[in-house]
Amino acid sequence: MTRDQQLAAACIAEGLDPNEALQIGGQYVPLLQHGQELHISGQIPRVGSQVVVCGRVGESCSEAEAQRAARIACLRALVLLYQHLGSLDGVARILRLNVYVQSAANYTRQSEVANGASALLYQLLGEAGVHVRTSVGVYQLPKNAAVELDMVAIAA
Repeated sequence: MTRDQQLAAACIAEGLDPNEALQIGGQYVPLLQHGQELHISGQIPRVGSQVVVCGRVGESCSEAEAQRAARIACLRALVLLYQHLGSLDGVARILRLNVYVQSAANYTRQSEVANGASALLYQLLGEAGVHVRTSVGVYQLPKNAAVELDMVAIAA
C-alpha cells in the first residue's frame, strides 16, 4: 500500500476524510511553508466539529484513550500535509513533534501518550517519520481536548 492509501485507511478508521477541509478554530493558518519547512499548527483530536477525546489523562481520560487522541491529532496533521503537497510522498522527513497532554496532577506518562502519534508517523512514513519529540503535561487544552500536538516537516 502507498503512503496515501495507508493514510486514507487510517483516517477512515477514525471517521476522518483526508480530502475534506479540516475545521480550525481561530485567526491562524493550519500549515505554513517556509522554504522546505512545513510548520503545522496545533491539532486536537477533532473529527468533523466534535472533539472526540476530552479530559485529563489519569482522571477522566485513560492513557489508551489519550494515545488514540494523539493518533487522531497526528492524522489531522498528516491530512494537512497531504492536502498541501498533493501526496504524502511529498514529505521528505518529519523533523519535530511536540505533544501536549492535559494531565492529572500525578500523571507522568506523557511520553507514552505521545507514542500514539510517533508510532503512526513511523507506520505511515517509515524512516521519514522518525523525529525528535517533546511531550509535556499541561493543566488545560483548548476545547478540553486530552491532547494537542504540532509538528515540523520537510518537503521533498
